[in-house]
Amino acid sequence: MKIINLGLQDYTQTWDAMKNFTQARNANTKDELWIVEHPSVFTQGISSKAEHLLESSDIPVVNTDRGGQITYHGPGQLIVYCLIDLKRLGVGVKKMVSLIELSIIDLLAKYQIEAHLKEGAPGVYVNGAKIAALGLKVKNGRTYHGLSLNVD
Repeated sequence: MKIINLGLQDYTQTWDAMKNFTQARNANTKDELWIVEHPSVFTQGISSKAEHLLESSDIPVVNTDRGGQITYHGPGQLIVYCLIDLKRLGVGVKKMVSLIELSIIDLLAKYQIEAHLKEGAPGVYVNGAKIAALGLKVKNGRTYHGLSLNVD
């Protein structure tokens, strides 16, 4: 697996790059994790409703093709895009989501932060507040999009 730190990047340009990578890859393409931070942006997943966006602001809103609801991305947030071939890995999307959530919980435990899952609510929580969100898109058995972890 290749891990790439992209630094601060525009959301839409990164999304386009993920789609292009996923479209161009073949059975031999290595999986990649892209680590990135975005300027402030709200992204709407395919499950979101416009009324879930609380108030109009100067922060742009981008409608995406990932699963999930509305998510804020911005400074102080670690974002990891998971460009993974599920077929090659031998897991389904539900198992992949579970692996990501458990990995976040394990990571936070290393920093003495007790995190947990909430029944019926995706993501990872600390003291009842969401600390990490995730949303994936699967195309031809390959994922893109990923997770966001509030670190600041």
